[in-house]
Amino acid sequence: MRVAIAGAGLAGLSCAKYLVDRGHTPIVLERRDVLGGKIAAWKDEDGDWYETGLHIFFGAYPNMLQLFKELEIEDRLQWKEHTMIFNQPENPGTYSRFDFPDLPAPVNGLVAILRNNDMLTWAEKIRFGIGLLPAIVQGQRYVEEMDKYSFSEWLKRQNVPERVEKEVFIAMSKALNFINPDEISATIILTALNRFLQEKNGSKMAFLDGSPTERLCEPLVEYIEARGGKVRLKAPLKEIQLKEDGSVESFLIRGLDGAPDEQLEADLYVSAMPVDPLKLLLPDPWRELDYFKQLEGLEGVPVINLHLWFDRKLTDIDHLLFSRSDLLSVYADMSNTCREYANPDKSMLELVLAPAQDWIGKSDEDIVAATLAELQQLFPQHFAGESPATLLKSHVVKTPRSVYKATPGRQQHRPVQRTPLENFYLAGDFTLQQYLGSMEGAVLSGKLTAQAIDADLQNPGATPGTSAQSLTVEPATNAATA
Repeated sequence: MRVAIAGAGLAGLSCAKYLVDRGHTPIVLERRDVLGGKIAAWKDEDGDWYETGLHIFFGAYPNMLQLFKELEIEDRLQWKEHTMIFNQPENPGTYSRFDFPDLPAPVNGLVAILRNNDMLTWAEKIRFGIGLLPAIVQGQRYVEEMDKYSFSEWLKRQNVPERVEKEVFIAMSKALNFINPDEISATIILTALNRFLQEKNGSKMAFLDGSPTERLCEPLVEYIEARGGKVRLKAPLKEIQLKEDGSVESFLIRGLDGAPDEQLEADLYVSAMPVDPLKLLLPDPWRELDYFKQLEGLEGVPVINLHLWFDRKLTDIDHLLFSRSDLLSVYADMSNTCREYANPDKSMLELVLAPAQDWIGKSDEDIVAATLAELQQLFPQHFAGESPATLLKSHVVKTPRSVYKATPGRQQHRPVQRTPLENFYLAGDFTLQQYLGSMEGAVLSGKLTAQAIDADLQNPGATPGTSAQSLTVEPATNAATA
């Protein structure tokens, strides 16, 4: 079948990849001149990359890791030591670590927690462990039920001390969804904790050896086009045109630079756009359908990613760092963690500013100035004295609507990949799948959409709008987010 896909992020590209594997012909349309969607990256005039976000690959990402294997690019993942490293604001310039030993799960995770005495007391560890037991014993069913609570509310219900939230989970919440524990659904953090505790290498992290656009998205395009598919940049979807029965007749592509609009007809159609632009492009007749009405409960969360180049090395740590800052979420010295960005003499820090709601409208200069003030707390030895570190250049990338804002109650608004229209499907990390708003969720959603399309073609009597979750996904998926 000829399948038109709107959006060349991970969801759209993975959907196209798994469609060509099944003998179909996808045509992927991307409105911008860059691949990747929420993982897009650009080169500046100096040849340096700057990215939409700080992208981390976890061991608990089976579908993503399988994709790397199928593309034969596994060597592009640079795996780091199995640890989590937190700044200690009360002792600037120092770190606290959760080191995972080479033991089976969940023993390795429990040992990592028990051996860390910098952040939590033994009494706090025991209280938190007891509170977490229902999620461990009852599994994902319990985790999904907790979507009605924020994580702060869940901690109180489980009688977990408030200091546990302050010391560990503010940082983790901001890393997972760019918001604080009093806003984030308990399902999000409990899902991640379950995977980290149940899989030996679930929390082990890898950095890509270069920009996601070049090192992951371009191989996907090469794979798709080598098998008859096509990926078109600068091809923005202007309108979803309908037949009399309400199904899709064509995608209308907006003409650029004075060119006329183009009507693209296909056998089937997929939206792999984020939820916010999808809602804007919904045809009026569809807005009355319950399936699409549920999307009103979803919207993207703002996030800001910064890149700061300095005249010296600020740190030799080759890993992700949790800042535990009021302003910042996570950061890394990419000159240490990424081969493409390597520099033995200078640092390039990539940092995530979150929550970003109050900052998204501010100038780049104000954002950089505030971040530098925070770095003086993180690296006091380099910003004090007669010769402080000098900022050479910076890039600020603002995303007003990133992954869906995972506040309590959002799970019921996440649509399945099959829509009520017989020739229209959805892909995207906001759609319902076993993972949440993440790279893994995007890849899995694309795979599920491709499987739903193929299953429906083999079984024309399938009911539109029903779940694609019963379809087999290899390897077996486990829930996680980042």
